[in-house]
Amino acid sequence: MNTLIAFGITFFCAFFVMPISLGLARFFGVYTIVEERRCHVYVLFGKVAAIIEEPGLHFLWPLMDWKALIVNWLGTCYVLDMRLDQVYIRSAPVNSEEGAPMGIGIWYEMFISDPVAYLFKNTDPRGSLAANVSNSTVRCLSNLPLAMMMVDRHAMSSTVRDEVSPKSHEWGYRLGSVYIRKVHFRDEEMIRQIESKVVNRLRQVTSAIKQDGANQVSIITSTADRKAAIEFAKAAAIRPQLVGDALQNICQDPETADAMFTILETQKLLDGKTKLTLVPHHSAMLTDLLASREVPAA
Repeated sequence: MNTLIAFGITFFCAFFVMPISLGLARFFGVYTIVEERRCHVYVLFGKVAAIIEEPGLHFLWPLMDWKALIVNWLGTCYVLDMRLDQVYIRSAPVNSEEGAPMGIGIWYEMFISDPVAYLFKNTDPRGSLAANVSNSTVRCLSNLPLAMMMVDRHAMSSTVRDEVSPKSHEWGYRLGSVYIRKVHFRDEEMIRQIESKVVNRLRQVTSAIKQDGANQVSIITSTADRKAAIEFAKAAAIRPQLVGDALQNICQDPETADAMFTILETQKLLDGKTKLTLVPHHSAMLTDLLASREVPAA
């Protein structure tokens, strides 16, 4: 029974008495808890009573004396986010030195550096900073050469950051990194014309490459044909001499020459289209054919 009673008292104190006590302590300014990368600004009767930027548990009475008792119900506690924030402004309109309408996309970081200035010096410091960055981009980057806009982005980023930083700090915002991420043409007709020119140029280059390849092939072919013709002409020129020398060597042996000419004559007869009639040696067929031949009348 004692255990149940102790459990009930503990449960009641843990879930009812303790939260109510802590809530009353916070309401009367006994303590407050500041989260990581947060800042508490206490304002009482139109004046800043305390600024707490360090995270952790803080007791308000040593900081504000008697004001801690009434600051939560007669004053205001502003909780500010001190974390780094990032913003990207798309297509800020500028003109190049050549008069081309360009759009610049700029990315920048920002964080609260002065909580009091952030709360009271500007009603919309975030919007004012964005407008300041956009105006500085247009003011600093207009009338630059188009080639510089398309290539030298680091210098443009440094120029914009140097222009914006002093003014933004007055509003409690400190500007971090600034980077020009995108530079593009804003005129659709100009984009189509550039695309058309690029396509035509690519076609010209492709045609030139093809034509150059065809010319190279023609040169190589004609050169090979010329060299082949020269070699064939040389061969045709020395052929009679080679054949004559070979025949001279063959004719030195009568039997070899007779056999060769017989073979050549037989090969010529075989290659011809004429019909041959072969008569055996020492045959009477030839005598009979001559006898049967009709003698023309005188």
